[in-house]
Amino acid sequence: MSNLVDNPEEYFRKFLPKREQLLIELEEEAQREDIPIVGPIVGELLYILAKVTRAERVLELGTATGYSTIFLAKSFASFRGKVVTIENDSDMAARAAINFHRTGLNQQIEIVVGDAQEKLSEMDESFDFIFIDIDKENYAAILPHCHRMLKQDGLLVADNVGFKDADPFNRLISESSKWRSVSLFAYLPFHSPERDGLCLAVRL
Repeated sequence: MSNLVDNPEEYFRKFLPKREQLLIELEEEAQREDIPIVGPIVGELLYILAKVTRAERVLELGTATGYSTIFLAKSFASFRGKVVTIENDSDMAARAAINFHRTGLNQQIEIVVGDAQEKLSEMDESFDFIFIDIDKENYAAILPHCHRMLKQDGLLVADNVGFKDADPFNRLISESSKWRSVSLFAYLPFHSPERDGLCLAVRL
Protein backbone atom coordinates (compact mmCIF):
# COMPACT_ATOMS: atom_id res chain seq x y z
CA MET A 1 0.00 0.00 0.00
CA SER A 2 1.42 3.40 -1.00
CA ASN A 3 2.08 6.06 1.62
CA LEU A 4 2.19 8.76 -1.04
CA VAL A 5 -0.06 11.75 -0.47
CA ASP A 6 -3.38 11.78 -2.31
CA ASN A 7 -3.37 13.73 -5.59
CA PRO A 8 0.37 14.56 -5.40
CA GLU A 9 0.26 17.08 -8.24
CA GLU A 10 -2.55 19.04 -6.61
CA TYR A 11 -0.81 18.70 -3.23
CA PHE A 12 2.60 20.01 -4.35
CA ARG A 13 1.02 22.78 -6.41
CA LYS A 14 0.17 24.38 -3.04
CA PHE A 15 3.84 24.84 -2.13
CA LEU A 16 4.94 27.43 -4.64
CA PRO A 17 7.79 29.69 -3.51
CA LYS A 18 6.93 33.28 -2.67
CA ARG A 19 7.76 35.68 -5.50
CA GLU A 20 7.94 39.42 -5.90
CA GLN A 21 5.20 41.15 -7.87
CA LEU A 22 7.29 41.53 -11.04
CA LEU A 23 7.87 37.77 -11.27
CA ILE A 24 4.15 37.12 -10.82
CA GLU A 25 3.46 39.63 -13.60
CA LEU A 26 5.94 37.85 -15.86
CA GLU A 27 4.22 34.53 -15.13
CA GLU A 28 0.86 36.01 -16.10
CA GLU A 29 2.38 37.60 -19.21
CA ALA A 30 3.93 34.27 -20.20
CA GLN A 31 0.58 32.55 -19.90
CA ARG A 32 -1.19 35.22 -21.98
CA GLU A 33 1.43 35.34 -24.72
CA ASP A 34 2.53 31.70 -24.63
CA ILE A 35 6.10 32.60 -23.67
CA PRO A 36 7.97 29.57 -22.32
CA ILE A 37 9.42 30.28 -18.87
CA VAL A 38 10.86 28.02 -16.17
CA GLY A 39 8.18 28.95 -13.61
CA PRO A 40 8.57 29.44 -9.84
CA ILE A 41 9.73 25.92 -8.93
CA VAL A 42 12.64 25.79 -11.36
CA GLY A 43 13.31 29.49 -10.80
CA GLU A 44 13.73 28.89 -7.09
CA LEU A 45 15.83 25.79 -7.80
CA LEU A 46 18.17 27.89 -9.95
CA TYR A 47 18.43 30.44 -7.15
CA ILE A 48 19.25 27.73 -4.59
CA LEU A 49 21.79 25.97 -6.82
CA ALA A 50 23.56 29.21 -7.70
CA LYS A 51 23.53 30.24 -4.04
CA VAL A 52 24.92 27.00 -2.60
CA THR A 53 27.62 26.80 -5.28
CA ARG A 54 28.52 30.42 -4.49
CA ALA A 55 28.53 31.21 -8.18
CA GLU A 56 29.74 34.71 -8.99
CA ARG A 57 29.85 34.37 -12.77
CA VAL A 58 26.80 32.83 -14.38
CA LEU A 59 26.13 32.19 -18.06
CA GLU A 60 22.53 31.81 -19.21
CA LEU A 61 21.63 30.67 -22.71
CA GLY A 62 18.10 31.83 -23.51
CA THR A 63 16.77 34.95 -21.80
CA ALA A 64 13.21 35.43 -23.08
CA THR A 65 11.68 38.10 -20.80
CA GLY A 66 14.35 37.60 -18.14
CA TYR A 67 12.34 35.51 -15.69
CA SER A 68 15.02 32.92 -14.91
CA THR A 69 17.76 35.55 -15.15
CA ILE A 70 16.24 37.44 -12.23
CA PHE A 71 16.33 34.34 -10.01
CA LEU A 72 19.98 33.76 -10.90
CA ALA A 73 21.01 37.38 -10.32
CA LYS A 74 19.27 37.46 -6.94
CA SER A 75 21.49 34.60 -5.75
CA PHE A 76 24.62 36.72 -5.60
CA ALA A 77 26.00 37.46 -2.14
CA SER A 78 27.65 40.68 -3.34
CA PHE A 79 27.64 43.10 -6.24
CA ARG A 80 30.64 41.25 -7.69
CA GLY A 81 28.24 38.67 -9.10
CA LYS A 82 27.29 38.85 -12.77
CA VAL A 83 24.97 37.02 -15.17
CA VAL A 84 25.81 37.04 -18.87
CA THR A 85 22.63 36.04 -20.70
CA ILE A 86 22.37 35.36 -24.45
CA GLU A 87 19.10 35.87 -26.33
CA ASN A 88 18.59 35.44 -30.07
CA ASP A 89 15.37 37.50 -30.26
CA SER A 90 16.18 41.22 -30.06
CA ASP A 91 12.61 42.13 -29.10
CA MET A 92 12.67 39.69 -26.18
CA ALA A 93 16.08 41.01 -25.13
CA ALA A 94 14.69 44.56 -25.07
CA ARG A 95 11.77 43.46 -22.90
CA ALA A 96 14.14 41.63 -20.57
CA ALA A 97 16.31 44.74 -20.21
CA ILE A 98 13.28 46.71 -19.01
CA ASN A 99 12.51 44.02 -16.43
CA PHE A 100 16.10 44.03 -15.17
CA HIS A 101 15.91 47.79 -14.63
CA ARG A 102 12.64 47.33 -12.74
CA THR A 103 14.33 44.91 -10.33
CA GLY A 104 17.41 47.09 -9.89
CA LEU A 105 19.60 44.20 -11.05
CA ASN A 106 20.60 45.68 -14.40
CA GLN A 107 24.16 46.41 -13.25
CA GLN A 108 24.69 42.72 -12.57
CA ILE A 109 23.23 41.43 -15.83
CA GLU A 110 24.77 41.69 -19.30
CA ILE A 111 22.51 40.86 -22.24
CA VAL A 112 24.15 39.57 -25.41
CA VAL A 113 21.90 39.52 -28.47
CA GLY A 114 22.58 36.84 -31.07
CA ASP A 115 22.76 33.13 -31.79
CA ALA A 116 24.04 31.27 -28.75
CA GLN A 117 26.33 28.92 -30.64
CA GLU A 118 27.92 31.76 -32.61
CA LYS A 119 28.37 33.93 -29.52
CA LEU A 120 29.86 31.07 -27.49
CA SER A 121 32.45 30.40 -30.20
CA GLU A 122 33.60 34.02 -29.80
CA MET A 123 33.81 33.99 -26.00
CA ASP A 124 36.80 33.00 -23.88
CA GLU A 125 35.37 33.81 -20.46
CA SER A 126 35.10 31.41 -17.54
CA PHE A 127 31.93 30.76 -15.54
CA ASP A 128 30.98 29.07 -12.28
CA PHE A 129 27.46 28.10 -13.38
CA ILE A 130 25.78 27.67 -16.76
CA PHE A 131 22.04 27.41 -17.41
CA ILE A 132 20.86 26.20 -20.84
CA ASP A 133 17.36 27.01 -22.11
CA ILE A 134 17.58 27.54 -25.87
CA ASP A 135 16.29 25.48 -28.81
CA LYS A 136 16.74 21.89 -27.67
CA GLU A 137 18.18 20.64 -30.96
CA ASN A 138 21.21 22.88 -30.28
CA TYR A 139 22.01 21.49 -26.83
CA ALA A 140 24.44 18.81 -28.02
CA ALA A 141 26.30 21.22 -30.32
CA ILE A 142 26.98 23.75 -27.55
CA LEU A 143 28.02 21.19 -24.93
CA PRO A 144 31.74 21.39 -25.87
CA HIS A 145 31.60 25.18 -25.48
CA CYS A 146 29.98 24.76 -22.08
CA HIS A 147 32.75 22.40 -21.01
CA ARG A 148 35.39 24.84 -22.24
CA MET A 149 33.88 27.83 -20.45
CA LEU A 150 32.71 26.22 -17.22
CA LYS A 151 35.31 26.01 -14.47
CA GLN A 152 36.27 22.60 -13.08
CA ASP A 153 33.60 21.41 -10.63
CA GLY A 154 31.26 24.08 -12.00
CA LEU A 155 27.57 23.29 -12.38
CA LEU A 156 25.63 22.99 -15.63
CA VAL A 157 21.81 22.96 -15.58
CA ALA A 158 19.84 22.17 -18.74
CA ASP A 159 16.09 22.77 -18.93
CA ASN A 160 13.56 20.85 -21.06
CA VAL A 161 15.60 17.66 -21.44
CA GLY A 162 12.29 15.80 -21.60
CA PHE A 163 11.88 17.12 -25.16
CA LYS A 164 12.58 14.73 -28.06
CA ASP A 165 15.02 17.24 -29.57
CA ALA A 166 17.15 17.04 -26.39
CA ASP A 167 17.79 13.30 -26.88
CA PRO A 168 21.23 13.72 -28.55
CA PHE A 169 22.32 15.97 -25.64
CA ASN A 170 20.97 13.54 -23.05
CA ARG A 171 22.88 10.65 -24.58
CA LEU A 172 26.05 12.67 -25.10
CA ILE A 173 26.33 14.04 -21.58
CA SER A 174 25.36 10.79 -19.88
CA GLU A 175 28.07 8.88 -21.78
CA SER A 176 30.78 11.55 -21.48
CA SER A 177 33.78 11.13 -19.18
CA LYS A 178 33.99 14.93 -18.98
CA TRP A 179 30.78 15.30 -16.97
CA ARG A 180 29.07 13.71 -14.00
CA SER A 181 25.36 14.16 -14.60
CA VAL A 182 21.88 13.24 -13.47
CA SER A 183 18.61 13.76 -15.36
CA LEU A 184 15.36 14.14 -13.43
CA PHE A 185 11.83 13.90 -14.80
CA ALA A 186 9.41 15.79 -12.57
CA TYR A 187 6.13 17.61 -12.14
CA LEU A 188 7.00 21.32 -12.19
CA PRO A 189 4.00 23.59 -11.58
CA PHE A 190 3.83 26.58 -13.95
CA HIS A 191 6.91 25.38 -15.82
CA SER A 192 6.60 25.17 -19.60
CA PRO A 193 5.60 22.32 -19.79
CA GLU A 194 4.64 21.20 -16.29
CA ARG A 195 5.97 17.65 -16.78
CA ASP A 196 9.51 17.81 -18.03
CA GLY A 197 13.12 16.86 -17.39
CA LEU A 198 16.08 18.73 -15.96
CA CYS A 199 19.74 17.75 -16.29
CA LEU A 200 22.27 18.71 -13.62
CA ALA A 201 25.92 18.10 -14.41
CA VAL A 202 29.29 18.81 -12.82
CA ARG A 203 32.23 19.54 -15.11
CA LEU A 204 35.06 17.11 -14.39
